[in-house]
Amino acid sequence: MHLASDTIIIATSNQGKLKEFQLAFASLGKRVLSMADYPQLPEVVEDGDTFKANALKKAQEVAEAIQLPVLADDSGLCVERLEGAPGVYSARYAGGHGDTKANNAKLLEELEKLPVSRTEHEELGEVAEHVRSAAQFVCCLVLYDPAEKRYVDVTGTCDGFIIDEARGEHGFGYDPLFYVPAFGKTMAELSPEQKQSISHRGNAIRKLLEVMKAEQAEV
Repeated sequence: MHLASDTIIIATSNQGKLKEFQLAFASLGKRVLSMADYPQLPEVVEDGDTFKANALKKAQEVAEAIQLPVLADDSGLCVERLEGAPGVYSARYAGGHGDTKANNAKLLEELEKLPVSRTEHEELGEVAEHVRSAAQFVCCLVLYDPAEKRYVDVTGTCDGFIIDEARGEHGFGYDPLFYVPAFGKTMAELSPEQKQSISHRGNAIRKLLEVMKAEQAEV
């Protein structure tokens, strides 16, 4: 998607997400702002039943309100042994929106009702006996341009495992419980650059940048 504006608004107030997007869009020379820069805007109710539905609603409503391109993401954790939960309810799994401590506690509480998963994955090494379930982070990005009344969407994923204790001080959300075999660490133990290289959001951002660069090359 070719954007005439040099500014992209990220439909989030989450500083962790904002930093990831700013790092990614630096290569396109785009100025990245967030909802924190537009406090007058009403909060968008995320009532969709899919990640794409929520991301599209946020991007479109905010973009039409401020008449600038808006990038919205809806992302979450899908845990195999919980039949895909918390899914689209990841940010409010424990009730209140964005209560990371409560969400992580509920996730472990739900998994502790089940026996520890006995995995055959040798790459898990010493953490294998602490694995509760295979899981996948999912991120859907929607970039909506109000000038063209058009949007593009991409989805990125990252596979890993939920362990039974939090590890690491970086990241946000469920990162301290999400173990990444490729690094032998949880998401919260990775550097920002390492996380960006394999995360669901990083994968989605790379797909989006490919689409944007391809369309700009055709202009």
